[in-house]
Amino acid sequence: MTARDDELDYRRRYIPDSPWLVVLAISLGAVLIPMIAGRQTADFASALLPPSASNLLGTDHSGYDMLTRTAEGLRISLLIAVLCAVIACALGVVIGVASAAAGGWFDAVVMRVVDTVNALPHLVLGIVIAALWRGEPLAVVASISLTHWPSVARIVRAEVLATADSGWVRTSRLAGASRWFVARRHLAPSVGGQILVALAMLIPHAIWHESTLSFLGVGLSPDRASLGTLLGQARGDVMLGAWWTLAVPATALVVTALAFTLGLSMLRRRLTPPGGSVW
Repeated sequence: MTARDDELDYRRRYIPDSPWLVVLAISLGAVLIPMIAGRQTADFASALLPPSASNLLGTDHSGYDMLTRTAEGLRISLLIAVLCAVIACALGVVIGVASAAAGGWFDAVVMRVVDTVNALPHLVLGIVIAALWRGEPLAVVASISLTHWPSVARIVRAEVLATADSGWVRTSRLAGASRWFVARRHLAPSVGGQILVALAMLIPHAIWHESTLSFLGVGLSPDRASLGTLLGQARGDVMLGAWWTLAVPATALVVTALAFTLGLSMLRRRLTPPGGSVW
């Protein structure tokens, strides 16, 4: 066994899967905790109670249990983030494959559009889009998806161009295969690994963007629990000494984003050939 084989075997055996286990635990908690707790009602007599045996993470200014409220917000944020990542990846893959497969002036025009969108501040552009339909979840999804597809398109285009120079693609073209056939049967399947990495990369970005938009008041409406709306509502509660209303959703946001980021790093190490080899 060579040194490269030893390195690859070490990665497969000893790189822990703990970040994805944390992601799984967080996802299950976001789904199960609200189901177990049931529907909450406002109880102002129990507002801003500190963490205790009856309320493990305290209550907010409406008397809602912070553990249940944070789980509800995390569920909404994760749902929006996954939806945004899927839409952005789908747009990026379609545009990247089409650009590389068509080539010529079409490829040049698409790349200039990608450069233009990348040059714009994503957060500012997202605020403008979300502000047009303030409080609507679809506006938040559109604002994040339409600002994050260019990076996926560029990565996919580069991978497709590398695959297009392979022997089997040249053979298919010499045999008379159309551009659509080549793109569908050869080019699109070659970007499967890149799509997986892009999904894992975009989800934490989407969580931060959704939280930022809702925190600034142009994302989800305050009556919809998300990590961003909970953080926005906690600004006034903190001034009253209720630090837990800010600490709980902020911790959930950081832990979730960090788990996805570490999971992405682990995924890249697993997919990257050791020592520059190709396998």
